Amino acid sequence: MVPVLSVVHPRCGGVRRPFRRPVPAVPALRPSVVSTLPSAQVAAHPRTYSTRALGTDTQGYASGPTRSAAALVTIASVSVLPLVFTSGWASGINAYAVVLLLGVFGATGVTDEVPASLQRTDVLVAAAVLFLCEAVADKIPYVDSLWDSVHTVIRPVAGAVVAALLAGESGSLPELAAGAVGGSTALMSHLVKAGTRMAVNTSPEPFSNIAVSTAEDLGVAGIITFAIFHPLAAAVVAAVLLLLGLVILVFLASRIRRFLRRRAQRREEKRLAGTRTHWPPG
Repeated sequence: MVPVLSVVHPRCGGVRRPFRRPVPAVPALRPSVVSTLPSAQVAAHPRTYSTRALGTDTQGYASGPTRSAAALVTIASVSVLPLVFTSGWASGINAYAVVLLLGVFGATGVTDEVPASLQRTDVLVAAAVLFLCEAVADKIPYVDSLWDSVHTVIRPVAGAVVAALLAGESGSLPELAAGAVGGSTALMSHLVKAGTRMAVNTSPEPFSNIAVSTAEDLGVAGIITFAIFHPLAAAVVAAVLLLLGLVILVFLASRIRRFLRRRAQRREEKRLAGTRTHWPPG
């Protein structure tokens, strides 16, 4: 209800004229801005982020959050999902680079979506040292495959932990669901990387390993940086790369099996030929 005050104006001959106090207008928020707000901020300020602020409520907003405010919480919770998916894909390729990049971006103030646990100095130092170790081991033939076999468990676990931390920082998306998305995506991308390296190791020269490893490191750095500013577009790129990697892995796996069968047949033929040559005359 608009408050009404009785005011006696001298030029009106003492007649009481109603005076309506102006109600300050509530600025309307763009849906694109509201959808990215954390749920804790929406719940703490229901009068600001209610449906009245969006120009759809005509009954006032003194009773607390409305249905639209709850819908905004849901939209805000989904907004962290693309970053969770992208970080999971990148963790399956180089988990230490993901932790290092996210920690640096959070510590330098580039983004506020990185949890404080990833910005700690000891975490950044450990991630940098392990990243350097992987950068060296990943470029040596057959050593990279051994490194990948050891990280079959480490990379999916790292992807799940990073995803859960990102979801916990947003305060809306369930950490268990985020961990499942990040861990499963990291496992699939790790299998693609490990299978590709097995195919590359069939080549006798080491330059292909160096080229593939460098491309992987640059790809992880680029897509994580892109995800900080454009999470949805980066998630689409990561999904396309994951799908292409699975298709290429199937193709390379058939070629590797065919190559191993032919090599085994040649070895068997040589062994039989040697046995017939040294067979004593009857």
